[in-house]
Amino acid sequence: MTYLGHIKSYDNSNGIGLISPDDGGDDLPFKRADLQEQERAPVTDQRFCYETSEVNGANRRAINLREPDGARIKMEQARSQRG
Repeated sequence: MTYLGHIKSYDNSNGIGLISPDDGGDDLPFKRADLQEQERAPVTDQRFCYETSEVNGANRRAINLREPDGARIKMEQARSQRG
């Protein structure tokens, strides 16, 4: 199942971050390897689609993170308008 959420934090030096689900619940950890586009670091409040996986049968984490359709275009347009 695919979920939506916003990046709460991301540490580019160690490639670990947290995503906050739009539908509530606990923040989920993710790793750089879980990003479909690993060459661009996610930024705080950036919206992503993701799936979840259980680690050790209990702890959930976000996997297969990707931008929702059209999100990249909107972000680039907003950046260009800011200068």
